[in-house]
Amino acid sequence: MTTAARKHNRLRTTEVAASHAAALLGSTMKLSVLLPLCALLTLSQQAPSKCECELVNLNQAFPYDKLNTVQDDASSCNSRITPQSSFHMESLLLGLKRRLPQLMEDLVELEEEHDGDLYSALSLHVLENELVEIQQLMDKLNGSIRGNQELVENTTQLLQDLKEGLVDLERFDTMQVVKRQQVNQRLKKDLDQCRNGQQPTAKPTQPTESSCPLGQFENITGPVVYTGGEYPGSYKYGGWGRDPKPEAGKESWYWLVMMTSSNRYSNYIRFYSTLSSLIVGKSTPGNIQIHPSNPTTNTIQGPNVVLYGGALYYNCFNVLSLCRFNLTSKAITVTDLPKGTRFNSKGNFCQLDECYPFTDLDLATDESGVWVIYTTSQDFGNLVLSKVEEDEQMKLGQTWHTSVYKQAVTNTFMACGVLYATRYVSSTTEEIFYSFDTATGKENFNVGIFLSKVSPNILFLNYSPVDQMLHAYCDSQMVSYKVLFEFSSSPNVSF
Repeated sequence: MTTAARKHNRLRTTEVAASHAAALLGSTMKLSVLLPLCALLTLSQQAPSKCECELVNLNQAFPYDKLNTVQDDASSCNSRITPQSSFHMESLLLGLKRRLPQLMEDLVELEEEHDGDLYSALSLHVLENELVEIQQLMDKLNGSIRGNQELVENTTQLLQDLKEGLVDLERFDTMQVVKRQQVNQRLKKDLDQCRNGQQPTAKPTQPTESSCPLGQFENITGPVVYTGGEYPGSYKYGGWGRDPKPEAGKESWYWLVMMTSSNRYSNYIRFYSTLSSLIVGKSTPGNIQIHPSNPTTNTIQGPNVVLYGGALYYNCFNVLSLCRFNLTSKAITVTDLPKGTRFNSKGNFCQLDECYPFTDLDLATDESGVWVIYTTSQDFGNLVLSKVEEDEQMKLGQTWHTSVYKQAVTNTFMACGVLYATRYVSSTTEEIFYSFDTATGKENFNVGIFLSKVSPNILFLNYSPVDQMLHAYCDSQMVSYKVLFEFSSSPNVSF
């Protein structure tokens, strides 16, 4: 083949290759355009209407159900375990602790002095009543022990479940908030202990000197006065007497307060110009009202009220406070009682078969002024005695703590700075069995002075230093007894 022919063949081959390359490029360009269009069409057909995301938490979910269970168990535990449940058993134990030694002393005395006379028979009857009271205390104690044993078993299991639940929940406290709170609480407790440790110790209360011009309290005679008054049989609970420190012109007046609402409340005080007027039911000058409503704020709650210095002292309605109502100005002064004082019928006087409702506070008068007798949780139900200071703002002064259980007492009164307590013997006899001398702090559980009753229950008892009379309100009957001191004269009642 000639040179010209070979050149022609190479050129032809080159043209063919170029033609194939152009065709391939064109196909490629068409495909590159068609593929995005197809992809776009496919995505537009498959795209959802909203965006959905799945969040994966690597930590364990907080167990809210378990937290609610722990809270319910804690509430249940709080409702089961109350201060009242433990206090009730402590009160019963303390009552037995006080009564058993006294019973043994009375028994020994009876054996030594037994002579077959009426005194021995009466003493034996007193011992029988003491045994009944002790048996009742033991029955209540046994019942409380059984109930507490079951309560302890159930509560122990509940506390164990609570502990385990709290341990599980603490694992979710990743910020250690609970741990820091616990540390802060311990630091605060240590700081408080440090501060309190630097406070000076209070000096014990020193007994005051006592001088009773009448000598020792020896006996009681009577009843000297016995009357149903203006409303015989109408109002079971109430109080009456004379003002030991009367205003001028009112020296012969007698006062009467009756629980006219539910045997618990009153809103006025009724006056009689003489004892004769009280007996026949002729009220002059009539009523002095504390408030038109009964009961309401600062009206009377409970029968144990007293009149002194032209003012009525009483337990304020539905509050832990002592009220003083001035008869002239109509002003009411209020002072709070110590924290833990029982009120609203939770610290009553009691006898064998019943307690006297709303007798938590007992007001009393004697030669030195006004006293208030009550009980507190801190004293396990024992009687507490406080002197009421007659300042313009009224406050409690010196306080004495006794070892006599209040619910073993039916009533109390003061005479010459000595607290006396009574107890039920029978439907016709009451005994003054206990005394506490505020001058010496000495207690006597064997006073042994008996009162003849005209009605089974003495619901109010107060001493009048004006005439040394003991005024009692007994199931709507007004009764008075003459108190005989060492140097006192015979009964002398002015009508």
